[in-house]
Amino acid sequence: MKQLNYLLMLIVSLGILTPSIQAQSNKKAKKRVAVFLFEDKSGGRGYWYGGQGVGQGVTDMITTELVKSGQYQVIERDQLDQLLQEQDLGRSGLVTPQSAAAVGKLLGVELAVMGAVTEFGNQKGNSNMRIGGTRLGVGRNAAVVAIDLRLVNTSTGEIILADNVRKTKNGLSGSIGHKNMNFNSRQQFNNSLVGKATRAAVEKVIELIGVNSSEMPWEAKVIVAKNGDVFINSGKTGGVEIGETFKVMRPGEALIDPDTGLNLGSVDTEVGTIKVVDNSIGEGKASKCRIVSGDDFSKGDLVKMK
Repeated sequence: MKQLNYLLMLIVSLGILTPSIQAQSNKKAKKRVAVFLFEDKSGGRGYWYGGQGVGQGVTDMITTELVKSGQYQVIERDQLDQLLQEQDLGRSGLVTPQSAAAVGKLLGVELAVMGAVTEFGNQKGNSNMRIGGTRLGVGRNAAVVAIDLRLVNTSTGEIILADNVRKTKNGLSGSIGHKNMNFNSRQQFNNSLVGKATRAAVEKVIELIGVNSSEMPWEAKVIVAKNGDVFINSGKTGGVEIGETFKVMRPGEALIDPDTGLNLGSVDTEVGTIKVVDNSIGEGKASKCRIVSGDDFSKGDLVKMK
């Protein structure tokens, strides 16, 4: 046992474990995500509390859960809507994976979340219950919510996940439900069968986002370099910590697949290395870094994990 402990101490002293330790600290950096408005393809018979549509309601739930998880830096809805208007992309299905990737690049996000609500409503059925030899019909309600989900890597425009999530909640006819699928309050919606089915579907969506985004590399960008300092567009709110070091890369010409049109990346050139000295710039949305090596840092250069 003493020999094993001595060996571990020797490995640490030689720096062999340094890469894994650095990787663990870097895991705190949050991926930047944009949630686009989900379409309502459920037939339009239901409404959220407050009068908003089903697509808007599901979008808001997904956005809220991503923020609450503390694992993502989610773009504010107003900022996303403003850019969509500037790019002449409305809310009528004009947003495609390709245009979402383009908008995502402009916003500096790594992952675009989009999709549609395909089912949202109650289903009825009957079951039989026998009491003392007498067969009685018992009404049952079932609420079904289904969501088509697409996750887009904004760097390449590739759809990294296309899946359907479908959740059902069952209850007796006495269960809280609403035939017209209209709700007056958050509590009324949450207590309904369709509200519970929606919650279950959204939780599964968040799980899928977590699994698929974990494989994507974290990135930030250089905002400006001046007076020997480099400012990047990720800070304390994005999980960037003081003392972390990053490499800065300059993107080369995009490598476009001639068959699929997908961006396969580029041959990047390393500009240098920077170290975070202040992660509270812009209320924690940006960081000030000291140059460790290299020069000629420019706006738009990519900031990556070492």
